[in-house]
Amino acid sequence: MSVAFAEEAVAEVGGAVAEGRLDLRGFGHVGDSGLDALLGYLVVFIGLGLLMTVIIIVGKIMVAQSKKASAKTAEAKPAAAAPAPAPAAPKKLAPGSAGDVKIYDTDPRDAAMIMAIVANKLGKPLNELRFRSIKEVK
Repeated sequence: MSVAFAEEAVAEVGGAVAEGRLDLRGFGHVGDSGLDALLGYLVVFIGLGLLMTVIIIVGKIMVAQSKKASAKTAEAKPAAAAPAPAPAAPKKLAPGSAGDVKIYDTDPRDAAMIMAIVANKLGKPLNELRFRSIKEVK
C-alpha cells in the first residue's frame, strides 16, 4: 500500500466523520462496554436479591398464618371434646416378650424364622429385640 493511498483513505474517513456520514462513537471504548456490562450484572443481582427477599417474607407470613389457624383449631377442639374415657388396661404380654409384631403378606412361620435369623446374626437374645412389622417385598 502506498503512502499516498493511505493518506487519501485517512482524509476520506476524516471527511465522512466530519460530515456525519460515519459514526465512530461505538468503537474502541472498552471501558464504556465494561461499565455497561457491570451495571447490567448489578441490576440482575439486585433484582434477584429483591425476589429472594419477597419470597422469604411471603414464606414467613404463610407460616405465621398456618400457626394461627392451628392454634384456633386447637382451642376449639378441647372445648367441644367430651371427657375421654379412662384408658384401657395395657394388654398383658408374654414374659420376655418385646410387644406385638405386625405381619403383612408373610406366613407367620416365615416371620418367626426371619426374627430368629436376625437375632442370631446380631448375637442378641430374641426377647431383647423389638420387631415392629415384617412385610414381604414383592
